[in-house]
Amino acid sequence: MSRAAVILTCVGIYLLICVVVGIWAMRRTRNTRDFFVAGRQIGFAVAGLAMFSSTLSGFGFVGGPGLIYAMGLSSIWIIITTPTGMAVSTWLLAKRLRLMAEVRDIVSLPDAVAARYGSESTRFLAAIAILLGCIGYLATQILAMSVVLQSLASAVPATQGLSLVACVVISTGFLLFYSVTGGVIASLYTDVIQGAIMIVASVLVFIAAVNAVQGGAVGAITSLVADDPESMGPWGTMGMIGCLSWYLLFTIGGAGQPHIITKNLMYRKVSDAANALPVSLAAYSCSALLWIGIGLAMRAVVIQGGLPPLASADQAATTFLQTFASPLLAGVVFAALFAAIMSTGDAFLNIGAAALAHDIPLALRGRPLNNELLSARLATVGLGVGGAGFAIYSHYVNDRLIAFLGAFGWGTFAAALVPVVAIGLNWKRATPLAANVSIIAGLTINLAAELSGARLPHGLHGGTVALVISMVLFIVISRLTPMQRPAPDIEAVMEM
Repeated sequence: MSRAAVILTCVGIYLLICVVVGIWAMRRTRNTRDFFVAGRQIGFAVAGLAMFSSTLSGFGFVGGPGLIYAMGLSSIWIIITTPTGMAVSTWLLAKRLRLMAEVRDIVSLPDAVAARYGSESTRFLAAIAILLGCIGYLATQILAMSVVLQSLASAVPATQGLSLVACVVISTGFLLFYSVTGGVIASLYTDVIQGAIMIVASVLVFIAAVNAVQGGAVGAITSLVADDPESMGPWGTMGMIGCLSWYLLFTIGGAGQPHIITKNLMYRKVSDAANALPVSLAAYSCSALLWIGIGLAMRAVVIQGGLPPLASADQAATTFLQTFASPLLAGVVFAALFAAIMSTGDAFLNIGAAALAHDIPLALRGRPLNNELLSARLATVGLGVGGAGFAIYSHYVNDRLIAFLGAFGWGTFAAALVPVVAIGLNWKRATPLAANVSIIAGLTINLAAELSGARLPHGLHGGTVALVISMVLFIVISRLTPMQRPAPDIEAVMEM
C-alpha cells in the first residue's frame, strides 16, 4: 500500500469513528443539559484531556509549526504561557463555576454571568461576545482541517484537483454531523483517545523532526542561526514587545476562553477541577513538541536546500508528515489531528449554539425556547455555515495564517470576558454597568483592529490592547458606580 493510501486510510477510519460516536452520543443526549454540559457527569481525566485538546487543536497542530517556520522562535511565548494560563484559569474560576452550577443549574457561561451580576443585559452581551469569538475560532478549525485534507487529497491521483472550497464543504459537513448528533458528549469521549494518541505521536514526530535535518539538532540550530540570527533569539522576528503582548494575552486571556472554562461546569464533583489540571498540563507539554519540532525542522530543511520554500507557512506540518514521517506515524498523527480539530470545533459550535438557542432567548424573552434541544441543533448548523464562510474569506480575501486567525478568536474572548468572568467572580465590588462597558469596549477594539487590518507598532497584538483597556474600564467603572451585592447564594459561592 502506498504512503498516501496508508495516510488516507487512517483518516478515513477516524472519520467513520466520528460518525459512530455521533450516533452513540445522540442516544445519550436527551435534553439541553446533556447537549451543553454532558449532564455534569464527566471525570477529571476526560475533562483534563478535553481542555488540552480544546486549547491546542488546529491552532497548535497546523498553525503552530507554520508560525515557527515563518517567524522563528516568537511563538515559543505562546507555548510557554498557555499552560500558565490554564493554571491561572483553574485557580480563579474552576471551583466557583462548578459550585455556581450546583446552586443555579447553570448550563452556559452567560448563565453564570447573569447569576453573578443579576443582569440580563450582561447575559446578552456575553452571549454576543461568545458568538463573535466562535465564528473566528470555528474558521480556524475548519480552515486547518481543509488545508490538511487538500494536502492529503493532492497526493492521490483521483483527488488531486480538489479545491480548498470543496475541502471546506467536506470538513464542515463531517463536523456538523458529529456536533449536531452528539453535542458536547461526542467531543469529550473522542478527546480521551485522541489525547492519548497525540501525546505519544508528538514525541515520535519530534524525534523524526530531529533526524530529518542534516546534522540533527546541532545542524538545524547551526543552519537557522547562520540564516537569520534574530529568528533564533528569545524574541524571534516579532521583537520583545510583540512577544510580551502574546505573553499577556495567552496567560491572563486563558481565563476568558469559554470553550475551556465551561468544562468546569461539567465535572461530576467539585474536587475534579484540581485533578484535571495536571492532566491538561502534562498532555499539552508533550504535544507542544510537535509544534516546535516540525516548525524548526521544516525551516532548517528549506534553508539547507532539502526542500523548496513552502508556498504557505501553514503547509509546514502536512509537508513534513508526508515527506519525513513513516506512513503509519503520519496516518496516526493526521487522524489525531482531525480528532483534535473536530472536538475543538464541536466545543465552539456547542457554546455558540448555547448562546443562540439558550442565552439570547432568555435575555430577550425571559424564558427559554419551547424546544430548546432542537433549536440548539439548528443553531449548530447555522454557526457551522457561518464559520465555513469566514474560513473561505480569511484564506482568499484576508490571507491570514491559521495561527493568527486563532489568536484573533482568543483575543476576542479574552478582551470581552476576562474582566467580567475572571475578575467579576472574585471581586464583589464589580458592577453590571462595568461588565457591560468592558464587554462592548473589548469587542469593539479587537474587531476594529482585525477588520481595519491595522498593524500596531513593535508587533503589539490588538487583542492585548483590547484586553488591557477592557480590564481598566471594568475596574474604574466598578469603583465609580454604586456597589450591587450579588445574590446571597452567589455571594456564598464567591466566599468559598
